[in-house]
Amino acid sequence: MSEKKYLILAEEFSHDPHYGKTMRGVLRYRRESVVAILDTKRAGASEDGVPVVGTVDEGMRYEPNTALVGVVTQGGHFPGDWQDLLKSSVRQGLDVENGLHVRLHDIPGLPELARERGVELRDLREPPGDLSTATGANLEVDATIVLTVGSDCAIGKMTATCELDLEARNRGLRSVFVPTGQTGIAIAGWGISVDAVVSDFLAGAAERLVVEGGERGDLLWVEGQGAILHPIYSGVTVGLMHGSAPNLYVLCHEVGRTVTEGDPTASPIVSLKELVDLHERMSLKLRPAKVACISLNTSEVSEEEARIAIEEAEAETGLAADDPVRFGAGKLLEAVLNAGP
Repeated sequence: MSEKKYLILAEEFSHDPHYGKTMRGVLRYRRESVVAILDTKRAGASEDGVPVVGTVDEGMRYEPNTALVGVVTQGGHFPGDWQDLLKSSVRQGLDVENGLHVRLHDIPGLPELARERGVELRDLREPPGDLSTATGANLEVDATIVLTVGSDCAIGKMTATCELDLEARNRGLRSVFVPTGQTGIAIAGWGISVDAVVSDFLAGAAERLVVEGGERGDLLWVEGQGAILHPIYSGVTVGLMHGSAPNLYVLCHEVGRTVTEGDPTASPIVSLKELVDLHERMSLKLRPAKVACISLNTSEVSEEEARIAIEEAEAETGLAADDPVRFGAGKLLEAVLNAGP
């Protein structure tokens, strides 16, 4: 994994924490693999010590070998003139990794150019061709399976998952981050982007992931997707809940968010206590998972407000709560280990 040297393509979105979340996730959890970021609007600046360049040609001075599409767009389409940007990367001999729904192989002229230059086009959202329905093998995995779930989309489920995995590995545990989305796959180098899987096979994909994860370690942190409250993305959440067959949940919430984002109906977010109950009641009857703790994203409030929110969450739910980025993941990990089977 460390041999990869990324030029992250983040044209127009390197400043944006939402649409640039693939770039930000890879910078945080795979920083050693990133050599440069491309965004013409910020050329000459830097992000977390990584230089920002304006063209692929400029980026080549940092000796990348792979161009990574570092943005996430609504609908999964390439923005603006990205086809030219991708072709420029290929002409420079770079492999290209893409996590958007639009496939690289469907871009006119790009596959031919890649063959000519001898480079690889990798669509991270391309699911395995032999997926099927769940078989029950998820219940036979000899590991503790923990799934992150949330009050909404894009609130920090992947971040909480990665922080808990890092904390566990730092303690010497055989811990595994199980990626279920394009950013997680770019970070870990394996996984299945479950939102691109045929709905009937989604639970089967989640099952396959925990079976493979069980071969890698004893404590599996499954990256959550969507939210059961979100009318657009709830399907992927339920598929993960039933397919990964978790022993425990970590419930994630962004402090201050009251309605689901990207939802034309602006559905209200219910209380943490109700969310705990909803997730536990929707679990598999053969494995009735419990919420072990509450992971709060407090990035939009002050430290004092964050500590108050943590205290309120604990008082409301009776569960341990913390912000694993702001205050560390130790408290939440302890809650998981104490609640484990």
